[in-house]
Amino acid sequence: MASIRELHNQLVSKERSATEITQEALARIAAVEPQLHSFLQVTADHALAQAQQVDAKLAAGEKIGLLAGIPIGIKDNMCTQGIPTTCASKILENFVPPYESTVTAKLAAAGAVMVGKTNLDEFAMGGSTENSAFGATANPWDLTRIPGGSSGGSAAAVAAGECVVSIGSDTGGSIRQPAALCGVVGMKPTYGLVSRYGLVAFASSLDQIGPFGRSVEDAAILLQEIAGHDPKDSTSLKVEIPDYPSLLKPELGTKAKKFRVGVIKETLGEGVAPEIEQAVMQAIEQFKALGAEIREISCPQFRYGVAAYYIIAPSEASANLARYDGVKYGFRAQSPANLMEMYTKTRAEGFGPEVKRRIMIGTYTLSAGYYDAYYLKAQKVRTLIKQDFEKAFANVDVLISPTSPTTAFKAGEKADDPLGMYLLDLMTIPVNLAGLPGLSLPCGFDAQGLPIGLQIIGSVLREDLVLQAAYAYEQATDWQRMPDL
Repeated sequence: MASIRELHNQLVSKERSATEITQEALARIAAVEPQLHSFLQVTADHALAQAQQVDAKLAAGEKIGLLAGIPIGIKDNMCTQGIPTTCASKILENFVPPYESTVTAKLAAAGAVMVGKTNLDEFAMGGSTENSAFGATANPWDLTRIPGGSSGGSAAAVAAGECVVSIGSDTGGSIRQPAALCGVVGMKPTYGLVSRYGLVAFASSLDQIGPFGRSVEDAAILLQEIAGHDPKDSTSLKVEIPDYPSLLKPELGTKAKKFRVGVIKETLGEGVAPEIEQAVMQAIEQFKALGAEIREISCPQFRYGVAAYYIIAPSEASANLARYDGVKYGFRAQSPANLMEMYTKTRAEGFGPEVKRRIMIGTYTLSAGYYDAYYLKAQKVRTLIKQDFEKAFANVDVLISPTSPTTAFKAGEKADDPLGMYLLDLMTIPVNLAGLPGLSLPCGFDAQGLPIGLQIIGSVLREDLVLQAAYAYEQATDWQRMPDL
């Protein structure tokens, strides 16, 4: 699959039409979906209608933007008017939103062609896309392994060439971790940079929408389109959005000022697979070769991130998911004896085990006797993690770490080990707790040919520096590869 810019040039030169490009993407989906299950719904008619609109503009001599006619996948927890939005949950199996999310509306206005809604862990709760009520997604590099989660469908679809780019959401690593495990680029922007209006809430103080692409430039182009203030989202930031793609250069820093890269020492060593540590050390050498100054940085509170997250996120989830009660919309249990039984049966039958586990954890930690001991303490730890990052960014431009401590594991391997699954987000969670931008890009392969991801973290609203570092590294290396499906 060609890049956004290559396809744009083909469209403008009339070498190919948007309809042809869309048909090619739909044919690829038809060919590999039986093995992958990246999509919960393929919107072929909708996509072809959008492509025809782009072709009509070109025929009329109108100018088109970079995303016009580009096939894109949308994680199925973003509302699409008139098109089902299930969150991979039985409780929303037949839910058709009456309105459009801000992000999907922006993409439609830009002429992007939505080829389908991608699979995810139910309500974005999980790190393997095995928690979907409609079946798991496979990793394109090894069909017996998981693609990561919760945005596993979005990552796998891009890796397998089913779409050029895709959209995911990231609450504790749900874009970056599957990007690492599927060998693509995935970015979580600064909290509030991209509107959450129409994103079905998991944990409202942590959720953020972001792009997947095969390259840093594709991710930057997509971020450019979806970023910006939205009055419909009270957490949306009123800031000027830089022209991210124009900032990408193959060199780092200037003669007058060196680019400073911090290596978080707590993210290397014990618990990290040796091949991943080796790949990250080689990436550090590459940054040195690019002229960057390398500094070791300590973020001592990092290790408390998972514990704090798994109190804060379930607490917010238990409040957000209270709305699914069988009354207003979504699934309703059959033949309840009374209202209370309808509530309990609907939620018991409609939610999967992982979602139930998190609702119960969250309800417990918010209860009168435990609020101070758990929720309040976790929020204090969150502040300490944020302060660690602030100290670090006083001395460096970006921070780097592995994205995931392991490569993709076998499907079902951690089904009975939720704690082991949670620990896979060790590197990514602190970034969400602090509201920072983070990006994962490929930095190698293990002995089994599975992709390894490098995480680059920036200070608040410094997506520009994250993208610059990622692009310079990407241009100097050769890890952009397609799985042999």
